[in-house]
Formats: sequence, C-alpha cells, structure tokens
Amino acid sequence: MQINVAQFLKSDQGTTRIVPVDETYEDENGQPLPVHGEVKLTLVDQRILVQGRLTAEVAVTCSRCLKPFTCTVPLDIEEECYPTVDMHTGEKLLPPDESGAFIIDEHHELDLTEAIRQYKETAVPMKPLCCENCAGICPKCGKDLNEGSCDCPTGEMDPRWA
Repeated sequence: MQINVAQFLKSDQGTTRIVPVDETYEDENGQPLPVHGEVKLTLVDQRILVQGRLTAEVAVTCSRCLKPFTCTVPLDIEEECYPTVDMHTGEKLLPPDESGAFIIDEHHELDLTEAIRQYKETAVPMKPLCCENCAGICPKCGKDLNEGSCDCPTGEMDPRWA
C-alpha cells in the first residue's frame, strides 16, 4: 500500500489525513491478502505518525482437523515513518537511529506493505480453529471426526496415564 505524502509533508505540524484502505496484497507465500479499514496520518516534526485499524483475511490451517480456512484478524497499526529527503530543501536526511524504522522514499511515497505484513504475523492465532467445537482428527486412523465417528476401538486406557 503506497501513499503519496509529498503535499502532506508540506502541511502544518499536527495536520491529519484519513486514508481508506481496501486493497489486496500478496503475502510472503504469494497468497492474496485482502486488507480493509482506514489509517490516520498525522504530521509530527517532519515525521508521519500512522495509526490505523485494519482487518486482514488470512488463509490458515485448523490446528485440530488440518483443513484450510480463512480467518479475519484485526491489525491495530501505530508506526512512525521518517522521510529520506527534506521537503523544503531537497537535501537527503540521515536515516533514523532505530533499526527497522519505516521510511518515506525519495519520491515521497509511504509504503505500508511491510508494516501490514509484520502486524499480520503477530495477529494470526497460534492455534487457529475452523469452528469453536471442531472435533479434530482421530489419532489412530486420521479420519476427520467432524464428518462422523470412526471405527477405531476405544479400548482400555493405560492406567499409567490416568
């Protein structure tokens, strides 16, 4: 998601701008990643504070039945973006001290794709479930127990595991 912020960087300090987001990206596996919501840009001392509430539809695999499904995850973004060129003089600016900081390129384009990717990675559930009452698969024969029970014998439980 690229936003041209050339005119915005010439604005007064504290100026805000709301940017709607309704785009589809490719994730690191080449899968489509629809993202919806809006971000608020605020000019703060030659930096842009990006705050936004987005949702992403992520393809995941159920941790019980191993079937793929789509999960909607919230992305609450808050990042500072630093320009690489001074808007008024055209001089190159030193990169920010913090590593991994998001920058605005020399064409005054703010690219939020990497920020969205990072926030998506932390928002995806560790053990996603296709539904709350997913029965999973049989540990002996591998049958999907959501489709019915299997014919595996239940047998006596080993008393050491009681």
